[in-house]
Amino acid sequence: MPIVPDGAVLADHAVVVTDGRIIDVLPASVARSIYQPSVTIDRPGHVLLPGLINTHTHAAMVLLRGLADDLPLESWLKDTVWPAERRWVSAEMVRDGTELAIAEMLTAGITCFADQYFFPEIVAETAIDLHMRAVIGTPVADFPSAWAQDAREYLSKATDLVHDTYSGHPLIKTCFAPHSTYALSDESFVEIRVLADQLDIPVQIHLHETAAEVADAVKNTGKRPLQRLAELGLVNASLLVIHGVHVNTDEIALLADAGVSIAHCPKSNMKLASGFAPLAAYRAAGINVGIGTDGAASNNTLDILDEIRTATLLAKAVAGDASVLMASDALRMATLDAAKAIGIADQVGSIETGKLADLTCIDLDRCNSQPVYDPISQVVYTARADQVSDVWVAGRHQLERGHLKNIDTDSLRLKSNEWQQRINASQLPK
Repeated sequence: MPIVPDGAVLADHAVVVTDGRIIDVLPASVARSIYQPSVTIDRPGHVLLPGLINTHTHAAMVLLRGLADDLPLESWLKDTVWPAERRWVSAEMVRDGTELAIAEMLTAGITCFADQYFFPEIVAETAIDLHMRAVIGTPVADFPSAWAQDAREYLSKATDLVHDTYSGHPLIKTCFAPHSTYALSDESFVEIRVLADQLDIPVQIHLHETAAEVADAVKNTGKRPLQRLAELGLVNASLLVIHGVHVNTDEIALLADAGVSIAHCPKSNMKLASGFAPLAAYRAAGINVGIGTDGAASNNTLDILDEIRTATLLAKAVAGDASVLMASDALRMATLDAAKAIGIADQVGSIETGKLADLTCIDLDRCNSQPVYDPISQVVYTARADQVSDVWVAGRHQLERGHLKNIDTDSLRLKSNEWQQRINASQLPK
């Protein structure tokens, strides 16, 4: 039973795919009479969704999963994660980590992820090799890393990727991804704005993630982070705000008026004790919100089904209103609204004629999902990642009956273990 853009569930229907695109959605009995497909896939007791979209992650950070648990954000970043990244981030690490992350995301029904990490060209190449859709955020900061030494070099490399390497690629889109307002000067932000306007590409940034971030910004600059970005000309419909936890009423109005989207990462926000994003207020203001996992170092999974459920339950509890976020709205936040947030809603995010066949099939014929009164509610409130049976990216069958078709998971586990031993050894006392 497919779920189509308006949230309607179509029982006993078929989705017809040719050359990676959906060409028809119609009753299965009619489809059998007018089409002669080379391949027919029948999944009784399942629901077919648009491919789930992870609106924000740092894919390669799966190799740091569990390294720095139970720490507040400032300590998590400065005392463990950043030192580990300075020591270990390389093209090899990003390749191996991204492969592992893509395997995890595919098995969880995710067909597209928006990434922000070092060596973005390696992330893109890995996604292409594994036939995964991705929006690649090219990092920008004023501090040096293994990828670039300063903002000018970050932007030079980013511009090459945006303008030359991946322009028009069928699986890859790009954007500028400045880390945060505390990682860049005004001059660097102005350069980002000029290049983003010239190249017509979006910008994504961690913003208002913690109360300390906002307080420090006011202390150091006299301005809240969003105010500073607005004065620099970066608050517009091409901006994706990641987290957006600590915002006031005026800032919500500014985001809404500017057409900004939000990447909501509730599990990471809770795990790092960053707080609760005002999801109900965002939605009431008409702000588009997509769901993201953040990196596995702060979540610790890349499971959008779990993230949807967490977001829904948390929104109800924070608002004191069980109807503040309906199951159908939550599912849309991980599909069509997520696609809008990362600028690809014209291509994916819904099951309709003409769109790319990014599809996810979930088995609801499990004890934990029975009986099925409302398929959408069962997906949001009961479905687990291990109930994802099949995944297609642009029509290519990537997961079949729960098994990855084109990825060697044994090899991934070996590489992961090797990285764990290397990184763990470096953490031990000398």
